Amino acid sequence: MNAQRTGFWREKRVAVTGGAGFLGRRVVASLAARGCENVFVPRSRDYDLRNRDAIDRMLADARPDIVIHLAATVGGIGANAKFPATFFYDNAVMGIELIERSRLRGVGKFVCVGTVCSYPKFAPVPFNERDLWNGYPEETNAPYGLAKKMLLAQIQACRQQHGFNGIYLIPVNLYGPGDNFDPESSHVIPALIRKFADARRNGAAAVTAWGTGEASREFLYVDDAATAITTAAERCDSPDPINIGASREIKIKDLAELIKELTGFKGEIEWDASKPDGQPRRKLDISAAEKALGWRPRTTLREGLAETIRWWETSGG
Repeated sequence: MNAQRTGFWREKRVAVTGGAGFLGRRVVASLAARGCENVFVPRSRDYDLRNRDAIDRMLADARPDIVIHLAATVGGIGANAKFPATFFYDNAVMGIELIERSRLRGVGKFVCVGTVCSYPKFAPVPFNERDLWNGYPEETNAPYGLAKKMLLAQIQACRQQHGFNGIYLIPVNLYGPGDNFDPESSHVIPALIRKFADARRNGAAAVTAWGTGEASREFLYVDDAATAITTAAERCDSPDPINIGASREIKIKDLAELIKELTGFKGEIEWDASKPDGQPRRKLDISAAEKALGWRPRTTLREGLAETIRWWETSGG
């Protein structure tokens, strides 16, 4: 993990919502590598963060100087299509209540992690933060994207009215060891890894993938994202959102071919064009992160995929 110990974290108390999750575990590890010794990870079984009283209890128990809000209800295209109301409600209510209760308690800094799904469907590529409000998100995950984008509006309003120090980061699609490989709710990389790995073991002749394969995406290795988040928590006080991405774009059909190669599957890929492609293209402009944080991703897509496949084959699959 690319993190340096600094005096900034020595006396800081940090609450990381979602800290036991895929990204959260890496953020907690990055905080430890930076010298933070007081990290509180609220678990959903103990604190329902959609509930105001539970949030107040969590904040009283954690007594945080900084809150890093990662907890979210998430999933791929299929899950978003099946549970759009759940995705909207859970993410909106959890974030809105947590921001407000943190402000009232006097939390010194609030780091809110949004989503690339908030960008307009046809935003100019690469997506620049100034284009965030210039259109409606792609329909398949618009409720989720809009819920998360409302938290940016809230943070900026609280800064303007109350002087509340909240920052907002927009990560692109994440992947890596420990990702969600559930076929009902996983994102594209773990879904394809599982399909190809299972097909290879079972001797299948073909794998069926969703869509046409022509849509493009950008993928960021989870450890690189965690480093960006903890760096921003330490160094950034900007009211403006900041993209966190890999600055690399790949078509889904090319991604599938790469995963096919790395998993050793020798069969064919069949594309089911009756399934949605989602947003046509995704690539972030990360110049603001480079300037404000001095941060760039370190892991290539091939390296990250190989590590993710190795983890799945040895631990998950």
